[in-house]
This record gives sequence, C-alpha cells and structure tokens, in this order.
Amino acid sequence: MIVDFHTHLFSPQVKKNRDEYIKADPCFALLYSDPKAKLVTAEELISSMDETGVDVSVILNIGWTRHEMCIESNDYILEVVARYPKRLVGFCAVKLESPQAAREIERCAKSGIKGVGELRPDVQLLDPGNKQIMEPVIKVMREHNLILLTHASEPVGHHYPGKGTITPDILYSFITSFPDLPLVCAHWGGGFPFYALMPEVKEAMDNVFFDTAASPFLYSHKIYSQVIQLVGADKILFGSDYPLLGQSRIIEEIKSLELEEEVKAKILGGNAQRLLNKWTSS
Repeated sequence: MIVDFHTHLFSPQVKKNRDEYIKADPCFALLYSDPKAKLVTAEELISSMDETGVDVSVILNIGWTRHEMCIESNDYILEVVARYPKRLVGFCAVKLESPQAAREIERCAKSGIKGVGELRPDVQLLDPGNKQIMEPVIKVMREHNLILLTHASEPVGHHYPGKGTITPDILYSFITSFPDLPLVCAHWGGGFPFYALMPEVKEAMDNVFFDTAASPFLYSHKIYSQVIQLVGADKILFGSDYPLLGQSRIIEEIKSLELEEEVKAKILGGNAQRLLNKWTSS
C-alpha cells in the first residue's frame, strides 16, 4: 500500500476566489499568491491518486492566521474525508493561541480528523515552545490520540516561497517540551535528522517522524540512505506535497533507490499505516 502523508487541497470556493483569500490571510498569500501555485479540490486529488497508484492520502491544512478561516477549511476537509473514507485521512488547522483552538480540535476529532497540521508557527507568530499556549491544545490532542505535523525549514540553502524559519533548534525545543506527542516534521525536518549524531537529540526522537515532501527540490536522493543510517527507516514517511509536486516523481525516486524492497515498502506506506493505526485508533 502507498500512503502519501503530505498533500494539500482546497474547496471549490477557495479555488474560484483565490484573490479574496490572498487578501484575507497572510499564510495563504505566502503560499498561493503566485498564479502558478496550483490549487486542487478533493476530486482532483483522488484522480491524481488513481493515476499514480496512491492508495491513501493524508490531506493537510495550512497555517491560517484567522480562526474563522480554520473552521471553514476544516469543514471542507471533514466533508471530503466523509465522502472518501477509504482514500483520505484529514488533519485540521487551528490558530493555536485562539481561546477556541482546543474546542475546534475536539470538534474535528469527534468528526474523524486524525491530526493537526501543517502547523506554521512562524507565519502564525507563535512560539511552539510556549507551554502556556500549547498545553491546552496538546491536552486535547492527547485525549484524542492525534498526530501533529509541522512545517520545517532548512537553516541554510536557497530561499523559496514558504521556506519559513522553523529550523531544527526550534523543533528540538518543542520536541523536548512535549516528548510524548507524535510529531511529523515535514520536508525531512529541515535537516533535523542529522543532529541525531548527538546522543541526547536521538534520544528525544522516540515519537518523531520525517516526511519526504518536496524532497527533489531540496536534497539529492542520497538523503534517504543518510537518514536511514542516522534515525532508521521506520522514521521516514513518503510525502509528495501534492500539488506542488506530483506524487509519481517521489514514488519513482524511492523505487529507484538501492535499498531493500522491505525498506522501500516501509517508506512508501508501511510506516504511515503503523503510525496512523498506533496513534489514532480508539
């Protein structure tokens, strides 16, 4: 089974009225002001999955800066997950410092959401290590066995729209503050796995995973073998960042690697299945 752990979609209303949402929200504007940045609906995602052999996709939200926008986009994700329950797994968005954040996570969890993300603390002007803000949210996530997925940024290298500033030092502060929370760090964690050479950092990674979203835009294919050596193959989740990148490009990259077939199967879907089954089953 192939599970894409990192995709994005939007309602037909958002797609039709892109300019209005660009004006309404800084995070959406950051990611989708360029007319070339694709917006897709659930039906388009399902069609692409059928074409590329993806069995299940985790659909992520974005770091909306207004609570009302979170609710609107969460409602669409809940709707399409209910429509395609065997193909789509939904994550919700919240403005974490909002007094309604915990309540919104609970609402979504009761309706079938399996996680929260893609968190964008830099755009949402949030310190993820702030326990006063995070504790109420984390409490609800623990109660409902939810997974958190956060954007991650490389501290060096080329700039690109949405790169952000969620660098490994910020991730480490959050991980050590909430070590029991299952956390997926997008985009290889901005290079966070390389710090596993430090014993205390590797010890803190028990519940931390890394997705491959947009990998060809960031790293050579050698990153797979390097990260496997550093943290193990069980920590890697195939994620495309569709529609930024087509699913087939990363699937073919993984299949072409000089790795055991069992390891490829783990990365393409086995690890994701175990993570979802362990943390989100009631």
